[in-house]
Amino acid sequence: MTTAVTHLWRLLKWGRTLARHGALQGIERDPLTPPNVRRLCRVARFGMTMPQVPDYAAALQEIGPAAIKLGQALSTRPDLVGEAAAANLLQLQDDLPPEPFPAIKAAIERALEAPLTALFSEFDEEAVGAASIAQVHRAVTTEGREVAVKVLRPGIEEELARAIETYEWAAAHVELLGGEAERLRPRLVIAHFKQWTRRELDLQREAASASELRDNMVAEPGFHVPEIDWTRTARRVLTLEWLDGIKLSKRDELIAAGHDPKALATTLVRAFLRQAVVDGYFHADLHQGNLFALPDGRVAAVDFGIMGRIDRQARLWLAEILYGLITGNYDRVAEIHFEAQYVPPHHNVAEFATALRAVGEPIRGLPVKEISIGRMLEGLFSITRDFDMQTQPHLLLLQKTMVMEEGVATTLDPDINMWEAAEPFLKDWLRTELGPEAYYADRIVDTVRAFKLIPDLIRRIDAAYPPPGGAPPPPPLAEVAVIEGKGWLAPLLLSLSSAAIAAALTYWLVS
Repeated sequence: MTTAVTHLWRLLKWGRTLARHGALQGIERDPLTPPNVRRLCRVARFGMTMPQVPDYAAALQEIGPAAIKLGQALSTRPDLVGEAAAANLLQLQDDLPPEPFPAIKAAIERALEAPLTALFSEFDEEAVGAASIAQVHRAVTTEGREVAVKVLRPGIEEELARAIETYEWAAAHVELLGGEAERLRPRLVIAHFKQWTRRELDLQREAASASELRDNMVAEPGFHVPEIDWTRTARRVLTLEWLDGIKLSKRDELIAAGHDPKALATTLVRAFLRQAVVDGYFHADLHQGNLFALPDGRVAAVDFGIMGRIDRQARLWLAEILYGLITGNYDRVAEIHFEAQYVPPHHNVAEFATALRAVGEPIRGLPVKEISIGRMLEGLFSITRDFDMQTQPHLLLLQKTMVMEEGVATTLDPDINMWEAAEPFLKDWLRTELGPEAYYADRIVDTVRAFKLIPDLIRRIDAAYPPPGGAPPPPPLAEVAVIEGKGWLAPLLLSLSSAAIAAALTYWLVS
């Protein structure tokens, strides 16, 4: 078990790096920052000349792979880190120098339990891309198929585990501050971050994610997911179809190759809506580096380490919210927020609808290039605070993906109106899901499921109330304190750790 001193030492080193890139300025300036945290920020930057504009992405890249991944997770939380910081963190592409080929070759042979020459007739020793967790090489299989081979970096699991342990320790102390910190639930943010990184460290699971998405996207022929080579895939190695295409970020090259950027943008929007709204399973890392235009005009995606899943009820709420904003039905959007318990019941539905109108009306009917995203986000974040809305875990990845997808679509077609592009799709899906046929079908399914629970319910009642003379129930489990301390040490440790945490993570109070 790592000691508190070790956690504090790590946080202090990270805090110095953040300070050097100006990333602590927002905390110092924010009026909500506790005085002890503000003082620690001054200590962390002591003797440093800081830039006028903070560069959060550069700071995290300097700290290392775990910090890069944390920054990518925090980019989904503009309410937590602030709009400017979230926009800066979206620039994180975690491009790093590749590992030496001998280490990669040994990792592949160990994972696939065969010599490299028995698996591939050709293997490019120079990586085509190297990220914080893995790197990719181009190869040709012994059957003559051109493939991409993704390999985990040696020792990356241990490095991430050490950093995440400190993040968890830090988040627990921040949440103990109460108030705004408790509402933003930093421990939950780190828990989801830990879940995401665990998935990314299992390339066999990533292959399964790609396979499932490929099956789901049969209904969208314009969106392509590469085929998996399962015989050359394991937990630390993923082999999949090689794609010859142009990145969607290179608009001039796309036009020169004869592609229609507007059609590509529309395809991307439809594909995302089908994934998120219809299937409830979506690619959650749709930045420009993971999207390509194939020679036949299809859009292709790669890198399936981060995927999102939303249950049917949440998808219905989401679709109704989006459609309500598009059509200006703010009363219904407000009702959904209360039905879903996104807003505590002590607030007024009509007041919440008015607050939504203040945010939605200025953007309705405008092309994206004329919308002030900063103004819109500022209004939305104000609503979350004014109406005591807690973070919804199942929507974290979706929020991030929507921001990324909008950015890619507007790069392709600056005049695209996301609301208009989404309206026909959402309208048809809602008609299908909320029509009378769907309603009665759902009631039948619910009734059958309820009847199936009756035998198990009887068994539970019988176990809870045994006949006279039966064995007594087991004693209740004792509660275990997460953080313990005695005398003067507990408040001192809490003060120091919470201050160090806020300085290291820095983002939840950035304005």
